[in-house]
Parts: sequence; structure tokens; C-alpha cells
Amino acid sequence: MSIWVCGEVLIDILPTGPVVGGGPANTAKALARLGYEVDFIDGISTDDYGVSARKELSGDGVGLALSLTSDKPTCTATVTLDSKGSASYAFLIDGTATFDFNSSWLPDPERLKPSVLHIGTLVTIIEPGASVLFDWALKVGEFAPIVFDPNIRGSVMGDRAKYAAAVEKWVSISSVVKVSDDDIAWLYPDQSLDVIAHRLIEAGVSCVVITRGEKGLIGFTANGMEEVDGVKVDVVDTVGAGDTVGAIVVEGVIKHSVHGLQGQVLNALLYKAAIAAGITCSRAGAQPPRAHELVDAMEK
Repeated sequence: MSIWVCGEVLIDILPTGPVVGGGPANTAKALARLGYEVDFIDGISTDDYGVSARKELSGDGVGLALSLTSDKPTCTATVTLDSKGSASYAFLIDGTATFDFNSSWLPDPERLKPSVLHIGTLVTIIEPGASVLFDWALKVGEFAPIVFDPNIRGSVMGDRAKYAAAVEKWVSISSVVKVSDDDIAWLYPDQSLDVIAHRLIEAGVSCVVITRGEKGLIGFTANGMEEVDGVKVDVVDTVGAGDTVGAIVVEGVIKHSVHGLQGQVLNALLYKAAIAAGITCSRAGAQPPRAHELVDAMEK
């Protein structure tokens, strides 16, 4: 059984030039680099950008057999970095292969039985694909836990109430939610992290992992909270850091089960995620660590 990662692979237009990106694609790459069997699910174009995306993902060991080959163009995201290396994005979405989801080609979970589904970012809010994916994810949820990362992009949907409703719809079918403090601040201004985390748990989520950049991570369950500090690194940029955390969260589900993510197990997961994210931040673009790099960093 493989891990399924569903969502966009696109091209980030960085100040230094185009690179393969997209939150879910970054998470798939991170999991593959850690040695896991991963199948990525998205529409991938036959254009030059799509060819680059396929080459990079397959080069890291990400399975693409469940993705759609499409003649539509690849979505691009123009990335702007601030003085601290934090990224903002401007997307070209309409009519792209990246958001061309249809029940006719999405994989059958009953037949293939994935071990986990990780899904999130823009594919969960861009219609009509988002509704198609939600109905499909309901079926996947009968066979595998769902890890959801909303990865908020306010520049794409500026209607906060509409965005929050979409996120809460996905939360309702998810076992684990990984979310950033910036995501929460945008969705729910003036509400504290712990209030939102407990609201998600009351909605049925077993574990909520909140990333806070250099301040570290917090994990919430019905039985308590765990917190770890951030790792000090020379930040090149933060592209892919949260997606790397998502991969470590999925690894935790694989190793310990959804309900096993609490107490010292959850604390150790958060610590590992902080180190992995720090490695990603020390590199240009989304370049998560390989398994041996992460082992070496944790032993220092």
C-alpha cells in the first residue's frame, strides 16, 4: 500500500527563475526522499513545465502512475520573497492541467487501498475540481486516514468567510490537520491558536499540528498539548518548509497510527519536523532533506 498525496504540482516563478513547486508536490517529494512509497495525484501537463515537473518528481522517487496526463497548460505561481525569506504567491490557475480533476480518472481507493491520503492547498478550494475531490476523498476516507493541510492562499480567494467554510468542510472528514499560525490568523483574526485547535478537535480531528515558523510547532489532541521550539538555521527561504512538516506528520501516522500521535510520540514527531523544516529553510526552493540527512541532523 502506498501513501497518496493529492494536490497541485505547479511551477514557482522565483526571482532566480522557474522551479517545480506546489505544496502537495513538495510533500510528496519530501516523503519519497524519506524512503516511502508515494503516489502523487494531479493533472500534469505535456508542456515544458509539465515535463520538468514529471522529471523532478520521478527523479525523487514519487510515483506518477495515478496522475493524469493532460494537454492543458501548467499552473504557474509567481513568488515574491520578503526580507526574511517568507514567500507570497500570484497564481495563473484557470484552464490548467493542474486543476483538471474528474471522477473518470481519479484512482479507486477500494481497489488500491492507500495507507494514508494527504491533501490540501488550492485543489481543495478551486472549483469545480474541489467538489469532485471532496466526494472522492469521502470514499478514500473509508479505507485510509486523511491528513489535511489547508495551506491558505488569500490572494486566490479573498473572501475569508467562504474560504473558512471550505476549510471547515475538509476538516470534517480529516483525521489530522496540519496548519500554520499564519493560516489561522488569516482565517480567524483575533482568535487564539488553542481556541481554534480545540474547535477542530471538537469537529472530529484527532490531532492538530500548528507550525509557527522560527517559534516552533505545537500539537494538540483531546488529551493535551505538546510544544517544541524552532531550530535555528541561516534561512535562505521558507518555500516548502511547511510541506516538509506535512511529510513528517504523514510519517507519524504511518508509524504510530492516528490515535498514537499524542504525548511523547507527538513531541518526538514535532521535534523531528522542526529539524526537517529547518533543513528545508536552509536551501533555496523546496528541497526537503533525505532520510540520511535528517538522521545526521538529529544526531548532532
